[in-house]
Amino acid sequence: MISQAQQNLYGCQAEVIKAVAHPVRIAIVDFLRAREQCVCDIVTHVGAERSNVSRHLAVMVNAGVLSFRKEGLKVIYRLETCCMPEFLECVARVVEQRNARENRLSRAV
Repeated sequence: MISQAQQNLYGCQAEVIKAVAHPVRIAIVDFLRAREQCVCDIVTHVGAERSNVSRHLAVMVNAGVLSFRKEGLKVIYRLETCCMPEFLECVARVVEQRNARENRLSRAV
């Protein structure tokens, strides 16, 4: 049986995964991979409304995926840990393998 501590850990892990489980949020994480960015550059990069991007950023800050600092009037965001892009690369490999398997199945039919 799973202990309460392990259940709590799984719950926290699920919260982090849910916090990046949106295409705009994945694009933001990918954009922040190399360096911190101001919100104005993030908005331009993802091509969404500033208010929409701000909501996505808030979700990821609350989950501990991102952190921010203010620099005058600018708000600068950065990845809180460097492993999130690696996690997303792993997810991309899962997608590639799934697509390859589906392609093999469709050719066999």
